[in-house]
Amino acid sequence: MNEINLMNRAADNIRILAVSAVEKAKSGHPGGAMGGADFINVLYSEYLKYDPKNPTWAGRDRFFLDPGHMAPMLYAELCLTGKFTLEELQQLRQWESPTTGHPELDIARGIENTSGPLGQGHVFAIGAAIAAKFLAARTGNPTFAQETIYAYISDGGIQEEISQGGARIAGVLGLDNLIMFYDSNGIQLSTETKEVMNEDTAAKYRALGWEVFEIDGNDVKQIRKVLDASLNVKGKPSLIIGKCIMGKGALKADGTSYENNCKTHGAPLGGDAFVNTVKNLGGDPENPFTIFPDVADLYAKRAEELEAIVASRYKEEKAWADANPEKASQLAGWLNNKTPNIDWSKIQQKDDDATRSASATCLSLLAEQVPNMIVSSADLSNSDKTDGFLKKTHVLTRDDFSGAFLQAGVAELTMACCCIGMAIHGGVIPACATFFVFSDYMKPAVRMAALMELPVKFIWSHDAFRVGEDGPTHEPVEQEAQIRLMEKLRNHSGRPSMLVLRPADAKETTECWRMAMENTHTPTALILSRQNIKSLPEDNDYSQVARGGYIVAGSDNNPDVILVASGSEVSTLVAGAALLREDGVKVRIVSVPSEGLFREQAKGYQKLILPTDIKKFGMTAGLPVNLLGLVPEAEGKIWGLESFGFSAPYKVLDEKLGFTAENVFKQTKALFE
Repeated sequence: MNEINLMNRAADNIRILAVSAVEKAKSGHPGGAMGGADFINVLYSEYLKYDPKNPTWAGRDRFFLDPGHMAPMLYAELCLTGKFTLEELQQLRQWESPTTGHPELDIARGIENTSGPLGQGHVFAIGAAIAAKFLAARTGNPTFAQETIYAYISDGGIQEEISQGGARIAGVLGLDNLIMFYDSNGIQLSTETKEVMNEDTAAKYRALGWEVFEIDGNDVKQIRKVLDASLNVKGKPSLIIGKCIMGKGALKADGTSYENNCKTHGAPLGGDAFVNTVKNLGGDPENPFTIFPDVADLYAKRAEELEAIVASRYKEEKAWADANPEKASQLAGWLNNKTPNIDWSKIQQKDDDATRSASATCLSLLAEQVPNMIVSSADLSNSDKTDGFLKKTHVLTRDDFSGAFLQAGVAELTMACCCIGMAIHGGVIPACATFFVFSDYMKPAVRMAALMELPVKFIWSHDAFRVGEDGPTHEPVEQEAQIRLMEKLRNHSGRPSMLVLRPADAKETTECWRMAMENTHTPTALILSRQNIKSLPEDNDYSQVARGGYIVAGSDNNPDVILVASGSEVSTLVAGAALLREDGVKVRIVSVPSEGLFREQAKGYQKLILPTDIKKFGMTAGLPVNLLGLVPEAEGKIWGLESFGFSAPYKVLDEKLGFTAENVFKQTKALFE
């Protein structure tokens, strides 16, 4: 172990770099970074196992930062490890700088997760810990059993409701490869924590099945001792409650203590306070962006230690690969996010089936042919039909991670974040399911998955007012519009940030699942029906689904009107088209399972499918705005819902709300009056 004085000096170096970066940026959060410096320094300089020359090494320990506002602490630490330069640190929060205001996923630079919304980051860590356990069980590669997942959480993260859901799942699964440090500094942005929480956090986590330690979070000896103890805990995740000092070492302009002050949480120290603080920490206010020579030597020594550690691990991995060449080749594909080989020809869909049931048929095949896939459900597997997957595998348990189904309980946001953590870890294809109306609980996680460009599969059934008797609380109306906004939003790679698919029948569902599994760049949403849907015409060309929008078989040449929909409503249009043809109207029917994908097609194709000089009628079981980009007001009319749903059998609702062939006929004819 390193000398205590040197470790304290290294922590002070982190503090100086963090407060200086915030000062130069003229915005940011110095106080928390100063308080957490001791823990992160001990972790990186003595405990965290990774390959400095190969940051994507699959067997590395991982550090997940939950409070993204403590980015200056992480950047300063990664500067000591050589992942960031002092010049980059000086560009904190600036245009095109890698040192963004809150950390963004960049494994090559040592950032394991995008963090910002409090609470999500540590649940990503829980998902990563699940993935490591799963890969260890599925492959036998010894490296995954040696991984330790570290998480860092704050008072705010503990207050976020997701923390309870994450703690419950980690405790139930006995994730002894997870160690979480809770920076309990008692200070928030606007108040002291005692004004908003009086819980016994240690007792809460013990009740949820965690091993809990309480220490002085700024004491090197105590941090070491508790990390050693945590690494030896079996059958439980570990929580280290570190009593840290917000703004440790900070001084005001008058030279008095600036510690434990709310003002240091979210603003630069400023002026003489900054000067006094840097001096107090052993730095030069005129040249604060400096790594002390002895601290540089400390981290150089650690890099040498890591070389020996990873060399030994690489030997173990090679021995396993030599003994298991097929598994090794398979694992390499998993870690490279390779699209799995799936024999879709084996799927035989039933006619006139609900798309949730058609999805179950697909999931059953995936359970057999995609051994690195994990599916989760929020206590709805027999209703969202993810039991199609479950029937071919078994549930993950604390004693058996060879299964591939995570029973998340009624915790949609937690479930989604666990799946995101699996995707971040790599080697696993995660999918999670619930009713579409409850996607509202998941939206913050969906956004984070989109921002990180992670191919999580979101399965949402019971997609419309046709949930029926359950009534408006369970009938999604505005949800599709909300999710489809993600198709219109570009990620930083220039792609639509999400692929949103609402299939029109069972066979479209198969194609949508194929597209979801081939999409390795962004999240995918599959929006599925509860009720049975009449199949599209027999000779429909389902290969066109991949273009996002296409002409349904049986459409007329040179149509008088184009009928546009996605999902269940396409079959209603088909029925309405029959009435229109009896009246002498030539009709084209267009199914658009993904407007976002359709708009990525060549302009010529878009104009071919939806020419601007032909009248259009759109039908959607959600808000009319769902189709506004396809059916502009100047070109036609959209029939949708403009209120919450109602409680009644779905066929009654179809009649009462105008989702019938007769109303398609009536509304379309009105376009010509």
